Amino acid sequence: MLVETTDGGYRKRAEPLLAAEKQLLEMVARGHSMPEILDAICRLVETTAGGCYCSVVLIDPSGTRLAHGAAPSLPVSFVTSIIGRPVNEDSGPCAMAAYLDEQVVSADLTTETRWAAYEWCPMALAHGLKACWSTPIPSTTGKVLGAFALYFNEPATPTLLHQELIDQFTHIASIAIDSARTRSALQESEERFRRMADTIQDVIWITSLDPERVLYCSPSFERIWGLSVEALVRNPRLWTDTIHPDDRARVIDTFARWIAGEDVSYHDVEFRIVQPDGQIRWINERGVLTRDERGAPTLVSGISTDITARKQAEEALHEMRAALAHVARAATLGELTASIAHEVNQPLAAVVMNGNACLRWLNAGPPNIGKAREAARRATREGQRAADVIGRLQGLFRKAETAKTEMDVNDAIADVLTLTRTEMQRKRIVLRTEFAPSLRPVVGDRVQLQQVVLNLIINAAEALAGVDDRPRDITVTTARHDDDHVLIAVSDSGMGLGGVDLERIFEPFYTKKNSGMGMGLSIARSIVESYGGRLWATPRVGPGATFRFTVPLS
Repeated sequence: MLVETTDGGYRKRAEPLLAAEKQLLEMVARGHSMPEILDAICRLVETTAGGCYCSVVLIDPSGTRLAHGAAPSLPVSFVTSIIGRPVNEDSGPCAMAAYLDEQVVSADLTTETRWAAYEWCPMALAHGLKACWSTPIPSTTGKVLGAFALYFNEPATPTLLHQELIDQFTHIASIAIDSARTRSALQESEERFRRMADTIQDVIWITSLDPERVLYCSPSFERIWGLSVEALVRNPRLWTDTIHPDDRARVIDTFARWIAGEDVSYHDVEFRIVQPDGQIRWINERGVLTRDERGAPTLVSGISTDITARKQAEEALHEMRAALAHVARAATLGELTASIAHEVNQPLAAVVMNGNACLRWLNAGPPNIGKAREAARRATREGQRAADVIGRLQGLFRKAETAKTEMDVNDAIADVLTLTRTEMQRKRIVLRTEFAPSLRPVVGDRVQLQQVVLNLIINAAEALAGVDDRPRDITVTTARHDDDHVLIAVSDSGMGLGGVDLERIFEPFYTKKNSGMGMGLSIARSIVESYGGRLWATPRVGPGATFRFTVPLS
């Protein structure tokens, strides 16, 4: 038995206890199992106190019954009889201590009258146990985890040193149980995460930044990248080394600015990778950054999705749209050619016929001047008719009347922007809108108005093709211009209008592009002016240009 001694004797006992406590806490820190730690606690208490048997019972996950913790020296039959008992006041001292959350001391079981309903005392006495001290084990949150008990072969009452010993090792048992359960819950959560990550098609990854180290990468990496996860763990730089050379600098720069705290959208970036066999795949990567208490980036995690099929579908759709546009242009040209042939061939044929008649009358002997003059007049009249046909055809592109209706200009432009969204994303252009609310309806042809806006947006996108040193952006604005008109503006951050005659750019066939006929802006101005509006261009403040036009209000 542990007995009180002089201060020197207490110190001699305290020093080994502190060493033993340190050893037990190291077992907790190293991740030893809970049964190992609880068994070591019981044995240490039995050695230190002497003449006693130590046990730890736990409360099962349901919170209603006792479960086994450790009891290295108690008879197995006695331990078995306790396990599964309900947690209440009647099942025994351990169940009672856990239920009431207070220490229960039975100094002499031969005179004990509690727990008679479960005949606990006769069972303990049958195993030679005549005293039991049971103490609840609290968690860090105050919840009772179980009970710590000391049994004796003779009646006994706790001394001050006994109580200190019980308090000390109850605390260590609490740490061990809490730690083991937390670790178990974490392992279970990680296992669920791994099972989930192993079954999805996307790549889930977690990377430490300081030092750079891949902490986790799901198996889908091997399918998408064509490389093993082990190779990535050995060389974290493999992730960026596989990025397509044309995309690598952009992605690395975006990543660097993101972890530096700049407002960039690295969490949703698209790029290409090159597999070992040379195949190219498109990846959409979304990441989340974790920082320490000082704000320094420490961890980045995210999901990488193979969007190759989607990109191929978008490219096929883009090619299909281009093909349809080509077909539409060819069809329109065919209709226009047929119209020209029909409208012009008739007067030209008449000119030829009358010219031949004039020659015959002049070659007659004697020449019939009157008839020749009449044939010449008819040829002149048919020539003028052909000229009038050409003029009317020109009017179709310039100021010919169209079916004008009232429309919501914001709504009409929004439809165009929806059609251009994919193309803008493909060219990495940010398309912004600044629409004035509550604008009155405007008057015009909806399709032609959309044609003007679409033409200006396409021109702006082409002006951004060579921009790599600043963001690519296009802004479409609507605003009240005066009492009679709405102003629509398309502004870009492209190459600008330096060295360009701001009036000549609206002339037919005037262009500085390698492709195109130079008719887009000319037709756009003709449409706008046919409504009574105006189209003009100005340099933008900073790089780029702005094209503005007005449309009359209803």
